[in-house]
Parts: sequence; structure tokens; C-alpha cells
Amino acid sequence: MDGAIYMSVGGYEIRSHADLRHADLQGMDLHGADLRDANMAGVNLQGADLRYADLQDADLQDADLENANLKKANMLGANLRYANLRGADLRGADLQRSNLQGVDLKDANLQYADFRHAYLQGVEVQGANLLGVDLRDAKLDGVDLHGVDLHGVDLHGVDLQYADLHDAKLKHADLHDAKLKHADLHGADLHDADLHDAKLKHADLHDAKLKHADLHGADLHDADLHDAKL
Repeated sequence: MDGAIYMSVGGYEIRSHADLRHADLQGMDLHGADLRDANMAGVNLQGADLRYADLQDADLQDADLENANLKKANMLGANLRYANLRGADLRGADLQRSNLQGVDLKDANLQYADFRHAYLQGVEVQGANLLGVDLRDAKLDGVDLHGVDLHGVDLHGVDLQYADLHDAKLKHADLHDAKLKHADLHGADLHDADLHDAKLKHADLHDAKLKHADLHGADLHDADLHDAKL
């Protein structure tokens, strides 16, 4: 049937466009499953194996994916609003253009995950592993990232207006053309960061470490640079 893969797990039919609202799939083996465009709102996928699963454009609003294995999963354009992804393994997952508003990503492994153009307002990432994560052009305005390790992360064009980045570790980060208006960057480590053409109007940079940072073309109008290390 048009080459699609169908399977039954726990009495539920696992296929693209499936209706799995509020289904209990806790701990199930769904690696490689085709769940494109599936309605999975409120589904329980705690500890489930979703490695390499195709969840493109799936509706996972309010889903419980705590400690789920989503390594290399395709979640392009997925709706994950208010989902629980605490402790989930998202290494190498594709989350481009996905909606992650209000998602709990605490202690998640996000190494090399792709969040380009994703909507991440209200996301919680304390304790998450963000090594090599791609956040280019992502929307993170108002997000609490204080003290978070974003060392070397690609944040080119990201929207971090009004975000809390105080004491964040942004050494070698790419913030070229980033929107940082009214962002709280006090005490942040921006050593060797690329901030050229960044929008830092009204940003709080007091006590920030900016040694060797590239500020060429940056808009620092009314930014607070009191005690900043330049």
C-alpha cells in the first residue's frame, strides 16, 4: 500500500495520519515508526524508543515524552506545545520549524539537534546538554537561559529579545545578526563570541566578558556596558 509501513503496538495502529490521542504507549518500541501527520495530542510516550521515527508534522501537544529516546527522529514542523521532554534523548533530531512553546526540556540531551526556525518561547532547558545544537533563526524571546552553557552554539539570527541570559556561557557562540534587544546578559561570558550586526539595543551587558568578541556593526544603542570586560 504505497510503500508505507504499518504496524500494531499495544493494540494501537502505528502509521502516518493515525489518531493516537491520549494513547498509552509508555515504554513501547517505536523505533523507525512512520507517524507523519499523526494526531498524538496528550499521548503517553514516557521512556518510549522513537529512534529514527518519522514524526514530521505530527501533533504532539501536551504529550508526555519524558526520558523517551528520540535520537535522529524527524520532527520537522511538529507541534510539541507544552509537551514534556524532560530527560529525553534528542541527539541529532530534526526539529526545524517545530512549535515547542512551553516545552520542558530540562536535563534533555540535545546534542547536535536542529532547531532552525523553531518556536521556543517559554521553553525550559536547565540542565540540558546543548553541545553543537543549531538554533539559527529560532525564536527564543523572553526565554530563561540564565547560567546555561551555550559555548560555541550557532545562534545566528536567533530572536532572544527580553531573554534572561545572565551568567550564560556564550564563549565562541555565533550571535551574528542576533536579536538581543532588552536581553539580560549581565555577567555573561561572551569571550570570542561573534556579535557582529547583533541588535543589542537596551541590552544589559554590565559585567559581561566581551574580550575578543566581534562587535563590528552591532547596535549597542542605550546598552548597559558598565564594568564590562572589553
